[in-house]
Amino acid sequence: MSNTADRHSTDQVRAAIAAERREFAELLDALPAEKWDAPSLCGGWRVREVAAHMTMGFRYSLPKMARELVRARGSLDRMTDHCARADAAAHSTAELAAFLRDNAHHPWKPPVGGIAAALGHDVIHGLDITVALGMDRRVPEDRLRVLLGTVTPRTARFFKADLGGVRLRATDLDWSYGTGAPLSGTAQDLLLLAYGRRLPAGHLEGEHQTRFTLR
Repeated sequence: MSNTADRHSTDQVRAAIAAERREFAELLDALPAEKWDAPSLCGGWRVREVAAHMTMGFRYSLPKMARELVRARGSLDRMTDHCARADAAAHSTAELAAFLRDNAHHPWKPPVGGIAAALGHDVIHGLDITVALGMDRRVPEDRLRVLLGTVTPRTARFFKADLGGVRLRATDLDWSYGTGAPLSGTAQDLLLLAYGRRLPAGHLEGEHQTRFTLR
């Protein structure tokens, strides 16, 4: 692929990130107050903790991030959990939505995975909220295809997704992954599985569906 094509691809992903953040900020703005305290697909986090975590990269400088990591004794999981809970308590729901909207073009990306990982961060955490709340938000196909193209055995291990023995097969896109017994669902639901999530009942079809269902 040429450098021009590479730049064009990166520009497309950045545009998708900006659109995802703006659209999701609008969704959060319209969310009833009681929904902010509902559980998400992220274990132990309510909607407000997920929203706080989604905007953490915009609000924390590298020195502050380093201080928080030291405070968490080097544990990234402990650090993100503490920060999400503290920020969710410190900021109003309107502020959390505004952080996302006002930083639509912020260049933040995770330490690994590059620009596609930044899109994944926004899309997956958005689904953590909408799927848990039973909202029928459909992530646009172009964004899903970027992320589905990054699913590999390595990324599955990174996200602690146990996909052994199943073949994920999307019902709304021409996409499949893995080998084994067929497990069918929408592309965005299968993407959640690849990121280590479990889903509410009724989202999947296949003999192994209960293995990936919330209990």
